[in-house]
Amino acid sequence: MTRYELTAYGRNMNGTFPQGASPRTWLITGATSGIGRELTLQALENGDAVSAIARDTAPLEELTGAHGDRLLLVPADVRDEQAVQEAVERTLARFGRIDVVANNAGYGLFGAVEEASDAQARAVFDTNVFGVLNVLRATLPVLRSQRSGHVLQGSSVYGQSAHPGVGLLAATKYAVEGLSDALAAEVAPLGIKVTIIQPGMTATPFLSNLDVAAGLDDYDGTVREVQKGIGELPASAFSSAARIAEGIRTAIDSPNPPLRLALGTSSAAGMRTALEARTADLDTWNHVTDAVDK
Repeated sequence: MTRYELTAYGRNMNGTFPQGASPRTWLITGATSGIGRELTLQALENGDAVSAIARDTAPLEELTGAHGDRLLLVPADVRDEQAVQEAVERTLARFGRIDVVANNAGYGLFGAVEEASDAQARAVFDTNVFGVLNVLRATLPVLRSQRSGHVLQGSSVYGQSAHPGVGLLAATKYAVEGLSDALAAEVAPLGIKVTIIQPGMTATPFLSNLDVAAGLDDYDGTVREVQKGIGELPASAFSSAARIAEGIRTAIDSPNPPLRLALGTSSAAGMRTALEARTADLDTWNHVTDAVDK
């Protein structure tokens, strides 16, 4: 890497930022739509550099003229470990470091737990969980060597709660939250921060891109009613992806960012209800719980 490349984007020749400067290099998966796209846009508008990763990066090509070398488009599928590793190598070749990893790629599967086929269940885990792991395995060596960085783990309200129809989607988000709890403690001594991102219903193409399981009549009164209710929600029930991205950036800028960041009142309310139900079960059944130790 040349001296010019090391001093690009406000960095000193040793790769560090001068005092008072704050440009970052972001690696964002699922960067072409929804929250990922908004993060990409806002990071670029803030003067940061972005490595935007998606299976098809064509929707972002219009941005290259305005942002030049600060935007790197990398076509890659997070399910492909080698492709993700190569994307990270390209990012380092262009920018020299990674400051924020937005592990954002994912999609939803709607249907009763029984209704989801084996192929559908494995496919959603391949993207939402194993894709996350592929990104972590490729980026954490970089962050560890830097002794700095911030990992944003894409979850949702369904990382802490679930209702009929979202069992498989919630299972992937619960998995991401579980591994992120451990990850945060593992990497904290190395100067790396972790924040689990938990938006509620968001105005993105996520719902239109849902995979839907074949229906069984016995679940019409639960799963199909929920599906109908979601379809009838007013636009006001959905949070703005731009505002969610702003909230994420606020957390990134904090010297003490949260491990979990609920984004939107519906997300906070749903998770609070789930937590209160768990606490109620603990309190109601503590006589049985305590008897185990007697």
